[in-house]
Amino acid sequence: MKIRKSLIIILAASGFTGANLFAAAAGVDGAKIDQITGLKGKLNEKEGVYKVSLPRDDVKVTVAGWQMPPFMGLGTWAAFQGTNDKAMMMGDTVLFEDEVNPVMSAALDNGLSVTALHNHFFFDEPKVYFMHIGGEGSVEKLAGAVRKVYDTIKTIRGPNAQPGSTFGQRALEKSPLPAKSSITPAALNEIFAMQGDAKDGMLKFTIGKKSTMGGMPIGKEIGVNTWAAFAGTDDNAIVDGDFAVTEDELQPALKTLRQAGINIVAIHSHMTHENPRILFLHYWGRGSAKDLANAVKGALLVTGLSGVTTTVSN
Repeated sequence: MKIRKSLIIILAASGFTGANLFAAAAGVDGAKIDQITGLKGKLNEKEGVYKVSLPRDDVKVTVAGWQMPPFMGLGTWAAFQGTNDKAMMMGDTVLFEDEVNPVMSAALDNGLSVTALHNHFFFDEPKVYFMHIGGEGSVEKLAGAVRKVYDTIKTIRGPNAQPGSTFGQRALEKSPLPAKSSITPAALNEIFAMQGDAKDGMLKFTIGKKSTMGGMPIGKEIGVNTWAAFAGTDDNAIVDGDFAVTEDELQPALKTLRQAGINIVAIHSHMTHENPRILFLHYWGRGSAKDLANAVKGALLVTGLSGVTTTVSN
């Protein structure tokens, strides 16, 4: 009884009261998580966290010429805490380039948040990326979403032992981009309702966002901006760029871009101590210039960025 009272006192001092105390004591059902994910997890009793893991040993990875064992940082995992009805999940997913965007779509389509996408190494072959995911809800929902993410990886790697070297848009990628770009500015200017900067047949749009740092306002010219650059031809174009978004805007932007077939290539921060916090997502797309512009515009609209209107150009 003394031990139980001491635990309650410690938890209460940490901000756990009432239902939260019950949640911390109850924990999540590890057996259910194992059953749904198809993996065997482990409980950390001290922290009340149940974690499943999956070493990426299906593809051999070298770093600076050294073959890297999964133990050294090639482990995919998802950790759960809370109760079966009200749980939190956080995880890190080891991915190769041709897996990133299909797996991201699987996570977003199944109610998870994607919170970061970046590298951990230099001179790794093939290139390895790490996608951080999270979510809140029932254990059944969260574990089911994690299973969808992991199954997507298996579906991609199953018939392809080695990671691919393209975005997988084979029909488009069979038509190489011309050496000289010739994007028509007028059509894209109309879509974005602003004048782009033209150079050598390419076109770029930049939209600033406001934040503060060290007591000073910061914005477009110092690096807090969203941009989209177009090259190629009107019918055979690429777009690449960067979205500057708040934490609340990140998931809508990701979902909108992925639903339009735009590839996400990085999600990270550029600054520290800014307020509000700004995250940056980098992207790459291939298609007609108008289709790409409308895809980017859709993400601008859902994130409430200024400089565009709801009128869609035909």
